[in-house]
Amino acid sequence: MILSRVENYINDELRKHKKLCFALLDSENYDDVGSVARKVENLGASAILVGGSSAIDQLDLDKLVLSIKSTISIPVILFPGNVTGVSPNADAILFTSLLNSEDPYFISGAQALGALLVKKYKIEPLPTGYIIIGENTTAWFIGRAKGIPFEKSNIAVMYSLAAQYLGMRFVYLEAGSGAKKNVSPEMISNVRKYFDGLLIVGGGIRDSVIAKELADAGADILVIGTLLERDPDWEKKFVDIISAIRS
Repeated sequence: MILSRVENYINDELRKHKKLCFALLDSENYDDVGSVARKVENLGASAILVGGSSAIDQLDLDKLVLSIKSTISIPVILFPGNVTGVSPNADAILFTSLLNSEDPYFISGAQALGALLVKKYKIEPLPTGYIIIGENTTAWFIGRAKGIPFEKSNIAVMYSLAAQYLGMRFVYLEAGSGAKKNVSPEMISNVRKYFDGLLIVGGGIRDSVIAKELADAGADILVIGTLLERDPDWEKKFVDIISAIRS
């Protein structure tokens, strides 16, 4: 049986809103994650990503996913940094290959180890080419990535097109949680010219001005994470971001 409920939902949401916003809730950074999830759903998030590059406790992850699902109706999608990022209670998983890692483990090794769990738990896989832009973030360090320089959009294009030819329907351009710099509109625009799938962009998106620039450049889905953790005014900024990308 081919699982496609969440992917169909994402495509329906895109037809309805043109651009989407996913909230990333790191499994290590919240005490009352259910409350935050409920707020972002009410504010307009289309899905919740649950992950964390350094998360190591699968039991805690399961509890987190269950806590979130008990409060919301939008999909809970796993965004794993390793095999420990697989929970049987999630709706789907970004089944990512870190294409620009220098360690084969993060390109296909962890994926092979986790594949049977995804099958066993009947989690819907969303095949995703994960590409890290820049350096000195947790995802860059843990994934041993050869970060693509922010100004080298042609390299991002090559990796994105390779992802498409490998059958991946999603590409995720990642500047990293807490990144001081976001993926540039120029890079997104150039990738969009070649990549035919759904383009996800995350990292360093702090306000509605940046968000609109990235959406207008061709990003389909923006991922907001650090803003929710660190900005006391995050609820207003989150609403502003969603309004801006849909205008």
